[in-house]
Amino acid sequence: MTANTSRLFILFVLALLMAASRAHVFDHFSPPDASWAAFFVGGFLLRGWGRWVFPLMMALAMGIDWMVISRHAASFWDHYCVSAAYWGLIPAYGLLWAGGSWLRSRYTGASLAQAGRLLVAFVVAVVACQFVAQGTFYWYSGVVAEPTVAGWWKNFNDWLPGYMGTAAAYTAIAAVLQVAAERIAPLVRGVRAAQR
Repeated sequence: MTANTSRLFILFVLALLMAASRAHVFDHFSPPDASWAAFFVGGFLLRGWGRWVFPLMMALAMGIDWMVISRHAASFWDHYCVSAAYWGLIPAYGLLWAGGSWLRSRYTGASLAQAGRLLVAFVVAVVACQFVAQGTFYWYSGVVAEPTVAGWWKNFNDWLPGYMGTAAAYTAIAAVLQVAAERIAPLVRGVRAAQR
């Protein structure tokens, strides 16, 4: 499998996971939304393709939102979650992508030091994403009648653990798969070389 074929496969898996979890295609049995992890992991695994993959994934996320809202016979632009603040998702998800890309640019292979770097990059990216996504919604959506700094701070802290936990679970799975791939690939190459 070539590097580009592998990347296309990864893109397909991330898009499928995001579509299945964000669209709630399985109704009550849908997994939690994987979008935040998909953008972080995409930034790591698809670094260098961001110029076209990031906009593609943003279009997919927004298309899924439009489909879900429209499926419930609601006007997309009149929905509770969609307002001028909705456009804040672009820089918010961009911060997740940048966190994954930053990590990849310093990645030298699976190790404890790299695990620490993953933790730092992940936490910073998720907190920054939450700051922008929740902040733009709180201050600019018009949903909060009388916004205050105290109200914003409470809202930020109320929602952060759930988003952090969900994204961490998916990212941990991706990290385990990355380490497994790094450990298994040399073994496969060794077996192939021995068979020649």
